[in-house]
Amino acid sequence: MLKALILYYSRHGSTKSLAMNIAKGVEKEGVEAVIRTVPPIADYLSTQAAVPEEGAPYVTERDLFDCHALALGSPTRFGNMAAPLKHFIDDTSKAWLKGALIDKPACVFTSSSSMHGGQETTLLSMMLPLIHHGMILCGLPYSEPALHETTSGGSPYGATHVASNEVSSLSKDELLLAQAQGSRLARLTKQLNSR
Repeated sequence: MLKALILYYSRHGSTKSLAMNIAKGVEKEGVEAVIRTVPPIADYLSTQAAVPEEGAPYVTERDLFDCHALALGSPTRFGNMAAPLKHFIDDTSKAWLKGALIDKPACVFTSSSSMHGGQETTLLSMMLPLIHHGMILCGLPYSEPALHETTSGGSPYGATHVASNEVSSLSKDELLLAQAQGSRLARLTKQLNSR
């Protein structure tokens, strides 16, 4: 079965909510969603448990080799991805040297606490290492009606969420766009693997 790795870091739950809805879109198209996270930086510096006490398991290098697609998500940190996710990405040289991600589709997603909190620059910054890995990027086309109607999150670069406080629910448009992002990623995965 084709597998889409949904890899994210989330501190207050908003990015996790996006990840779960992207996973719904992926699975609606008949592709398995493999949900993984990364540990906080403090856990990288100390001995970490192989599995967190709650939530998604920590990602392994094997997950990168085994996936057929990747959705990468992070909260916005000053217009860039969060350090824990960047730390993991910076340590993927083995996968890069072996070409493990070449020609696999990928998308990116993010959340921020304000409308103009650097969402699009965060999405673009997450795309850069994926391009170096040889991945095929897919955004959200304007054929998605919610992209025209949203007054909260959503971008042609990827699904986003605007959290007005530390914990907030996805708006209707954000939810629709996250699921549409997952569906598009899964459809492209199936097309690229049908040869």
